[in-house]
Amino acid sequence: MKTIKDSVHDHIEVEGVARALFDTPAVQRLRRIKQLGPAHLVYPSANHTRFEHSLGVYHLACEGLDHLGIQGKRAERVRAAAMLHDIGHAPYSHTIEEVVYRHTGKYHDDVHDLLAENEVGDVLRNHGHDPDTIADLIAGEGKLGQLVSGELDVDRMDYLVRDAHHTGVPYGTIDHARLVRELTLVDDELVLEEGNVPTAESLLLARALMNPTVYNHHVTRICRGILQRASERLLAESDVTPERLRRMDDHDLFAALRATPETSEYARRLSERDLYKRAVWAEMGDVPEEVIDADHDEIREFEADIADAAGVEQGEVIIDVLGRPSMTESSTRVIVNGEIRRLDQQSALVAALRHVQREQWRLGVYAPEDDTDAVGHAAESVLGLETDGALVNEIRSPGQRTTLDQFE
Repeated sequence: MKTIKDSVHDHIEVEGVARALFDTPAVQRLRRIKQLGPAHLVYPSANHTRFEHSLGVYHLACEGLDHLGIQGKRAERVRAAAMLHDIGHAPYSHTIEEVVYRHTGKYHDDVHDLLAENEVGDVLRNHGHDPDTIADLIAGEGKLGQLVSGELDVDRMDYLVRDAHHTGVPYGTIDHARLVRELTLVDDELVLEEGNVPTAESLLLARALMNPTVYNHHVTRICRGILQRASERLLAESDVTPERLRRMDDHDLFAALRATPETSEYARRLSERDLYKRAVWAEMGDVPEEVIDADHDEIREFEADIADAAGVEQGEVIIDVLGRPSMTESSTRVIVNGEIRRLDQQSALVAALRHVQREQWRLGVYAPEDDTDAVGHAAESVLGLETDGALVNEIRSPGQRTTLDQFE
């Protein structure tokens, strides 16, 4: 057994197959991948990693299994999945996941190939576990896979509390101990016990508040856009393969970006925090449906058209379109008056938060600071935005600041 002091859960005891997995290169690599990608350029203390998060998920999984009375090999498999659930992440966590997916067809939770070989596979097999079974649990499959990946998973419980702790933003603070304690299995479905509608709502509310404040803060989104563009150029202009990119850590990727002439300027901007600025910050109602639903190739065509219209170089316009608002947690099951009900059928808060999500949604168009005016006007025309209010570079008196300037 190994005991580890954690900043969120205090002491975490790691034993069994999880202890053996702890020292494998694939798990240790997570020490070098930031949990929140480039969010440290907004919140300087957000330097926590996927490694400590994985320990937290393992710890909460252990507590959940104990509460549910799950023991033996079944519990061991879930503990292994909890420890390994993030080993498929590319550098900077979710930041370049779509880039990797377009080239490899794999998201971070598709880890069958990563578990089948190398030290991880050896450890699992030596402890009597099939790597494919563990990979299925990581993907949320089966009765106990819900505990690792689902509406009430311990992954979500840990990252909300951990991200709130390290950013200093209190909105993600939830009663994770109660959430774990109130879990139960009914007909192989993970649900919350009677009387826990407010408990489920707290998880929903925390996520809804952390999204615009941390996960989709406009500076974080700009940094993600730069890293995505840089990673695409790296694959196109260097000998880095998609498979190698997928297994890099943050330091590897940054070093490769710096060493490649076609991407070195992106690396400089990130390292010096000389970031692109918002040329457009448009509300959902001002953006045509075909832009909201555009695929990657269509977005690139829009960017090229905007660059041409604005008279700037190709590649200096980044369009950032979030997916349509969704609320996975709203399908959480809660026992009410002896019946299992979906949270969105029981809670009036769900409808209100869905409205808030739509109000918070923004399309971003980013460019170097000197080009934002030209790019903003060109984007308004090319994208067919319906209002001048989409432009953030409105004329204002010297020294005047707007709420859009916060955290710039």
